[in-house]
Amino acid sequence: MSKWTIDLQTVDHDDVVEKAAAWRGSGKKVAIATVVTTWGSSPRPVGSQLAVDEDGNMTGSVSGGCIESAVVHEAHRVMADGKPRLLDFGVSNEMAWEVGLACGGKVEVWVERLD
Repeated sequence: MSKWTIDLQTVDHDDVVEKAAAWRGSGKKVAIATVVTTWGSSPRPVGSQLAVDEDGNMTGSVSGGCIESAVVHEAHRVMADGKPRLLDFGVSNEMAWEVGLACGGKVEVWVERLD
């Protein structure tokens, strides 16, 4: 059984921020990841958010699962050092076609600590 829990049902911006604020209010370190740009195929629109607490609890989504583990890893680094990060994920059209996908895509995610 994993020690982490995720609530992918919570994708509404206000719900993610509210839960993150509650975690922070209880004294936990928290980071929020926000989709800031997309191009091509992207499961979540600009503005989508994922909140992560220091125990690994998560709410929301920035990709529907495709990049969440990398974003969570960086969120823990952001919680530790306080330095925000811009993460860049993408697949070119050529690479996408090679593996049978219709098109490529790109998503940039801003990760910051909630203080």
